[in-house]
Amino acid sequence: QVQLVESGGGLVQAGGSLRLSCAASGRTFSNYAMAWFRQAQGKEREFVAGVSRSGVNTYYANSVKGRFTISRDNAKNTVYLQMNSLEPEDTAVYYCAATFGAYSGSHTQAYDRWGQGTQVTVSS
Repeated sequence: QVQLVESGGGLVQAGGSLRLSCAASGRTFSNYAMAWFRQAQGKEREFVAGVSRSGVNTYYANSVKGRFTISRDNAKNTVYLQMNSLEPEDTAVYYCAATFGAYSGSHTQAYDRWGQGTQVTVSS
């Protein structure tokens, strides 16, 4: 099993950048497809980006395409989310998620391992 710990959140002005990290425990990180989700106050959790086990294939929500980049370093057991051109609408708690095996899509039900979340606040 893998345990996930996010870091890198904070307060940033609109147009700025942040890089989130998600460190995974365990020796089988490369067997898990990974994803980032976010949940704004009063809203449902939504998919942001996903990455295959090898890191070759990436997937994005339309709202972040062209601004956010997901990547992973299997040697470091870490997945990243580089967020550029941030907008106030990106304000949310960001969660890292894992599913054993192949990438399974953008639904929360596809993931059974979750981190505790990290707050991202974008001021206008």
